[in-house]
Formats: sequence, structure tokens, C-alpha cells
Amino acid sequence: MYSNDFIKLWHKLSKDMKLHMDGKLSPTLTEGQLHVLELLSKDKRMKPSDFLEYLETTPAAITTLLDRMEKAELVTRERDEKDRRIVWITVTDKGRSECIRGIDIRQRFIDSHLSRISTHNQQLLVYLLGKVAN
Repeated sequence: MYSNDFIKLWHKLSKDMKLHMDGKLSPTLTEGQLHVLELLSKDKRMKPSDFLEYLETTPAAITTLLDRMEKAELVTRERDEKDRRIVWITVTDKGRSECIRGIDIRQRFIDSHLSRISTHNQQLLVYLLGKVAN
């Protein structure tokens, strides 16, 4: 019954957010790179294969993404001292500062949209989206 309205609104909000994030993060960062930096901020270091669980993409695409991030000095690759087959991805100081900048950009976008409704309705919206998502 409401599914068409939901789809239209979801697509509009998603498109608006993508355009905003692409414009504000550029040229230093992409949304995908921001996601990687956020994951690394939590775990400190990860193997490239660890990203498969969080990113909806292929191992080859993750390698390409990490190559670009390493070239931009956002991450480093280091071989494991005990098992040279393992490569660890860690965030650089530049990557940390770009992560903070990206999170702030996203937060301001979300806040500007959520501020259109009351705090109670914001809580209700999050609750209802949680029900739909789970």
C-alpha cells in the first residue's frame, strides 16, 4: 500500500545524500573509502579479506580500493612479521583526519534533515527503520 511512496522517498533521500557526500568529500575521499576508514578506526588493523563482510563488493574491487587509498596516503599495507602471507591494512594520520572530516560532513547532512522533525519523531523514525531493517 505505502511501498511505492516508501521507495520514492528512500531513493530521493539516498540520492540527495550521495550527491552531497560525493561533492563534499571530493577530491580527497569517496564514501567507500570513508567506510573503510571507519572500519579501521574501530579495529585498528584489518586484512583485505576482512572487508568482504562489510562492503558489498568483490575481493578484486577491495584490492583496487585499497590501492587507491594507499596511493592517497590514507592507509598503509604491512606484512605480518610471523606470517608473511598476511597483509595488514592500517589507517594513516591523514586517513584519520579525513575520516573525522567525512563523519562530520555526513553528520551535518543527517542533522539538517532530521532537524525538520521533533526529537520524539526522530526517535520514532529510528525505531521504525530498525523494525524495517531487522
